[in-house]
Amino acid sequence: MNRIKGKLVLITGASSGFGEACARRFAADGARLILWARRGDRLELLQGELSQRHGVDVRTDRIDVRDRDTVLSFAGELAATNHTPDILVNNAGLASGLDTIQEGAFDDWDRMIDTNVKGLLNVTRAVLPLMVERDSGHVVNIGSIAGRVVYPKGNVYNASKFAVRALNEAMNIDLIDTNIRVSIIDPGAAETEFSAVRFHGDKDRAQAVYDGFEPLSAADVADAVLYVVNTPEHVNVTELVIMPTAQRNPYLLRRDDK
Repeated sequence: MNRIKGKLVLITGASSGFGEACARRFAADGARLILWARRGDRLELLQGELSQRHGVDVRTDRIDVRDRDTVLSFAGELAATNHTPDILVNNAGLASGLDTIQEGAFDDWDRMIDTNVKGLLNVTRAVLPLMVERDSGHVVNIGSIAGRVVYPKGNVYNASKFAVRALNEAMNIDLIDTNIRVSIIDPGAAETEFSAVRFHGDKDRAQAVYDGFEPLSAADVADAVLYVVNTPEHVNVTELVIMPTAQRNPYLLRRDDK
């Protein structure tokens, strides 16, 4: 059963990776879209493609979730035009650097905390009151298995994703008197721009992360998101962990010899 058709979905970080894949999957199911990301040119191309292919309404806004004033302003515009999202996908996030704490770069730390934690809070604080006023909605937070188990040199990225998991639980608790659902999707190894961003554009190093096994694709994670939001309204999938078959926990991953 398609419970998505006609719903209004706001996706952050929608210009690539999980966010773009979610936009494609929601559009295919007939949802209306609001896409936020820093790269407006990519959003415009995606908007044109999805509108033409699926005949759905797609709005795009060039927004950096770290910019609280801009986030609040655009959310206010949605409220003023009666465009409260039915579904919010808090996807914008990144890893930057892979160093020990004693060697870590402050700029990397700020980038991760400001995007993964404060950015998620900015968007949630701006949109959630609109859902509460209507007493309906679904928030999906994109976490990571890095928010469940710390791995070497993951430190601040791990901490940011542990925070997302804690906030997911806190949202559910704080919303107990409402009908709003809150879910977290925790992917394992997935091939997107993630590693290229983490390694500051070093594509060879990024590709080596996925050598010898088939990682998750962005589309795989989008399928998980759609499963969660398509459940009946009395069902709240609070946590969903998804990993490639070759991976059984953050440390145990089977790589085939070349």
